[in-house]
Amino acid sequence: MKPEEEPEYQTPPTCDLFSLLLKNRRPTGAVNEVWPDLYIGDAVTAQNKSLLLSLGITHVVNAAHGPEHIDTGPCFYEDTIIQYHGVEAPDSRDFDLSPFFSETADFIQRALSQKGKVLVHCARGISRSAALVLAFLMIKKRLTLVEAVETVRRHRNILPNVGFLSQLCHLDCSLALRRKTT
Repeated sequence: MKPEEEPEYQTPPTCDLFSLLLKNRRPTGAVNEVWPDLYIGDAVTAQNKSLLLSLGITHVVNAAHGPEHIDTGPCFYEDTIIQYHGVEAPDSRDFDLSPFFSETADFIQRALSQKGKVLVHCARGISRSAALVLAFLMIKKRLTLVEAVETVRRHRNILPNVGFLSQLCHLDCSLALRRKTT
């Protein structure tokens, strides 16, 4: 097939994304490097400063920030070199995480461009943190949603809730449209 005859990429429906996310699942640890110098982990990992130090983590994104969730915050890391970014988000299909996609992607990109290592975490490192990492890969690394999911899934089992997947689908469509017009 010639390149001009290849079918154009289309954002898959969420049911197809769930199938992709559930395919060939295998045990993953509490923290996994899913992109060079970018890790997804759980709350226990985020609260273990000696582990973060041994991994060389310089930046933390807490996708479950706040007193009702995982209240680490910048004060928790003040005795380290870690820079902190908090996103106060419940793991709820009704919560709109999309306003945090760009600002979090910017934070991660700045950290990586300074040769930092970033941990993105939530309670279990499956839904909120995964959605933010997928958005980063789509916005900053120009991956499609399917490519981003496949990239992360090579290293970690993730399963963003259906609301977050829907928001990522919307982001995928808008980024694809933007790429077409530029």
